[in-house]
Amino acid sequence: MDIKEIADMTQAELRAKEADLRQEIFSLRLQARSGRVEKPSRIRDLRRDIARVLTILTGKVAQAKQAPLKTAKA
Repeated sequence: MDIKEIADMTQAELRAKEADLRQEIFSLRLQARSGRVEKPSRIRDLRRDIARVLTILTGKVAQAKQAPLKTAKA
């Protein structure tokens, strides 16, 4: 997943994407326990994608909190 794609998403889309990624990583972990994972590196990639989504989401939430303050001062 490209960081530019993530940055273009809204907060609601980011939360939905995080939930999807967490569900996928859960499924892969279950498959790993039973020994049926084709690409074990996919788990690492999903963890990194979740971190990217959370980083962008945190920035957007902080930016949304500061936006009313900036307009009030102007």
